[in-house]
Amino acid sequence: MNASGNRPHSESADRGRTDPLVQLSVEQLRRRTSMKWRVHPADVLPLWVAEMDVPLAPAVAEALHRAVDLGDTGYPHGTAYAEAFAAFAARRWRWDGVRVEDTAIVPDVMTGIVEVLRLITGPGDAVVVCCPVYPPFYAFVSHADRQVVEARLGTDLRIDLGALEEAFVRARRHGRRAAFLLSNPHNPTGVVHTRAELEAVAALARTHGVRVVSDEIHAPLVLPGAVFTPFLGVPGSADGFTVTSASKAWNLAGAKAALAVAGPDAGDDLRRMPEEVGHGPSHLGVIAHTAAFRDATQWLDELLLGLDANRSLLGQLVAEHLPAVRYLPPEGTCLAWLDCTRLGLHDDRAPDGPGTVSDLAGPAKMFLDEARVALSSGHVFGSGGAGCVRLNFATSPAVLRRALAAMGRAAAGHGRAPRP
Repeated sequence: MNASGNRPHSESADRGRTDPLVQLSVEQLRRRTSMKWRVHPADVLPLWVAEMDVPLAPAVAEALHRAVDLGDTGYPHGTAYAEAFAAFAARRWRWDGVRVEDTAIVPDVMTGIVEVLRLITGPGDAVVVCCPVYPPFYAFVSHADRQVVEARLGTDLRIDLGALEEAFVRARRHGRRAAFLLSNPHNPTGVVHTRAELEAVAALARTHGVRVVSDEIHAPLVLPGAVFTPFLGVPGSADGFTVTSASKAWNLAGAKAALAVAGPDAGDDLRRMPEEVGHGPSHLGVIAHTAAFRDATQWLDELLLGLDANRSLLGQLVAEHLPAVRYLPPEGTCLAWLDCTRLGLHDDRAPDGPGTVSDLAGPAKMFLDEARVALSSGHVFGSGGAGCVRLNFATSPAVLRRALAAMGRAAAGHGRAPRP
């Protein structure tokens, strides 16, 4: 009972029994052994890495149980994964351009991206990214002996076509081959690129001889009000690639398997991928991802309604507890990009460049130390990220309320929560 004698209000009841985001308690989640819930001490609310606080979709769980019961734990085989994704893309996005013969199973999206980049660029060649962007874009590209060339997003967090063209010119200097590694939808901002934007990207890439590799791992997580456009579905994209999986939308990061999809003019390139790359995916991962795309779309729809509600709730909580923080509601993903520069907690003199995902600085460090809320530090996302944080809102409303209230108290304790 609360002070008025009434039972406490249940947000779970408001959200409905089918919302995956209200099914698990924090106590249940803390029994998990994956990164999100084990990197930080037990008094920390983890809203950083892109794992979701949801139970497994029943259709996926059933497919895995069936495989285990059969002892079906050998090597992956066949084209069921590609067929399931092709059918999903046709139903969901009206994209009928996935040809199974122009796909390849790869261990995960980032490994697949690197292997595709090896096919179309050489050591020392340039890979353009629009920053701030997912930190592994920097790490994986650099470890593959390619040079990262940055094109800053605009102040609206969308692709700045002028900056992108300038980056393409720099990338192609001295006759180097070049690729553009596109995040579609964009991580960390949650921007869902429009068809017009992607058509302009494809035209620029064609003009400057740049090959496009589109990371579409977040594509199923497009929220109400936005429409996802596959890059390979726009004119001028025929020599491009998409790499995707069900891992973000169905919380399957630990079940390794992804798909590389070649455009109509890139199939011969994809067929040059070394055979051993296809030995990396997990058979159980292939089974899980296939079941997700084929049989778990109703679960996904329920999740999207929950994420939409959390997106709105987060806006209310930021306005209430952190009024100086800039929050542009994301159009897709389960990630929010919070501009905390007005809190004055970052060092403008520090290098504005990528780090490792474990690096913390500025507001992310303060929120961890003093609010006991773990967020991703903006500076690891490259130029333009310093002073920002990325927050994963794929959790329960109760956790969001606890986290934002604690963050507000911590900022106020620093005298850092002025009205804008």
